[in-house]
Amino acid sequence: MKLQVKKAEVSLDDRLEALAEAADLAEGRLGQEAVDHARAVVARAGVRRGLSVEHTAVALAGATGSGKSSLFNALSGTELATVGVTRPTTAKAQAALWGAGGSGPLLDWLDVPLRHPVEGDATGLILLDLPDHDSIELSHRREVDRLVAAVDLLVWVLDPQKYADAAVHERYLRPLARHRDVMVVVLNQVDRLPERSVKRCLDDLRGLLAADGLEGVPVLGVSARTGEGVPELRALLDREVSRRRAWSSRLAADVAAAASALWSDAPPAPGRVAMPEVAVSRALTRALAHAAGVPAVVEAVAKSHRHRSIAATGWPVTRWLRRLRPDPLRRLHLAKGARSSLPAATAVEVSAVDTALRDVGAAASASVPEPWATAVRHAARSRSDELTDSLDRTVAEATSGRVSGAPRWWRVAGTVQWLTVAAMAAGAIWLLVRFALDYLMLPGLPTPTVGRAPWPTVLLLGGALAGVLFAALCRVFAWIGGRRRARRAAKALRAGIEQVAGELIVAPTRDELARYARFADRVAVAAS
Repeated sequence: MKLQVKKAEVSLDDRLEALAEAADLAEGRLGQEAVDHARAVVARAGVRRGLSVEHTAVALAGATGSGKSSLFNALSGTELATVGVTRPTTAKAQAALWGAGGSGPLLDWLDVPLRHPVEGDATGLILLDLPDHDSIELSHRREVDRLVAAVDLLVWVLDPQKYADAAVHERYLRPLARHRDVMVVVLNQVDRLPERSVKRCLDDLRGLLAADGLEGVPVLGVSARTGEGVPELRALLDREVSRRRAWSSRLAADVAAAASALWSDAPPAPGRVAMPEVAVSRALTRALAHAAGVPAVVEAVAKSHRHRSIAATGWPVTRWLRRLRPDPLRRLHLAKGARSSLPAATAVEVSAVDTALRDVGAAASASVPEPWATAVRHAARSRSDELTDSLDRTVAEATSGRVSGAPRWWRVAGTVQWLTVAAMAAGAIWLLVRFALDYLMLPGLPTPTVGRAPWPTVLLLGGALAGVLFAALCRVFAWIGGRRRARRAAKALRAGIEQVAGELIVAPTRDELARYARFADRVAVAAS
């Protein structure tokens, strides 16, 4: 399909710059042949602009027997070209020069060694007689292809017998549809046709050219033998030469054709490329969280808090048993941000991550045409091999410090627990003293009572009961605190995972979409 763009006044320099940038952006995304062709066009334009712009290189191209060499002689008023009928006679392009001064570098670049100065008023015209494009000699055809791609103005010389030949239409005319402004088509040898058939053949030829995308290209009927139509053709060439713009029109057409080749479908006009929003989806966050072992870490945070809370506020008589158990969080090597000992993701978790990555790529590439959509989907997975280590570090960093920062109430509760132990100790010592005095039959100490219960017994039993009950109450607060810390840890882990997904998945995807948007903009500018 042709590249449809909004016409705008864009300079040739800007279009060449846009084409060069578009080729760089398309590297590795589009076909290498189109990319290389675009770069070749930019390079060729750079050289042509540095050569004589006062000269216009016009090529006569045609098939064997079309009479282009005869037309070359008629236009130049010479007998420079050897005329043949049934076999190729032109092996190397030759040039007739009107005003040869300064044309040397241009002809050197075109690699045209045969140069013939011609007297006349068309100063600046360089008329080239090319070999036959259908020659049996491969070197002849290659010479035609090389010069057709480089000259400023193309004059296609056709004859009444082969003007509809598919070879010239499919190989040259149709691919050069964007060069209609630097192209002229001549139906030569009209003197061989009955007068009533000339107009019919010309109309038929215009119809074929319109089908090739060359509607509006000047079509002239001429006869190099009788001179019919030659003055009109010469006047047309003189007008083009006097304008001194054929070279820039040719380069502009080359740029447009290269831009069209870079992109086979119609991109939006500059500034109107609508990119989808790429974000970290809930499904992706959930899949990454499970793959990173977040549920196990969150539970370990809650258990670690309860473990440390009981060790700090439990009944001192039995709390030492708690210290014999490992901290659930430290057991995962997460307490200080070190590399974790979390188990590797299961096959189901890996599959869930892979599915989520595919979904992100599919959503991001939904409005981007192929083959760039493939590049967008690839970008979404381009750094997936870094996910495991990044998620592990994120989990470790998010849980680092979760075993520090003991709540103030732990210290108060611990003090209270030691007071209960002190009461128990006081009661026990008091009872032991009374037992010793009674055993030694010494006078006993006065023993105050609470009701009927002696104080030593109250202190011993009351301290033990108070310690156990207070420890049970502290366990309730430890459970509540553990849940609160687990929620905070889950929030921090979710934020960390979203950041990793943003850096390793979303950012490359957005960069690729931005690259496509810039590419589409540059192609549109180059084709304008």
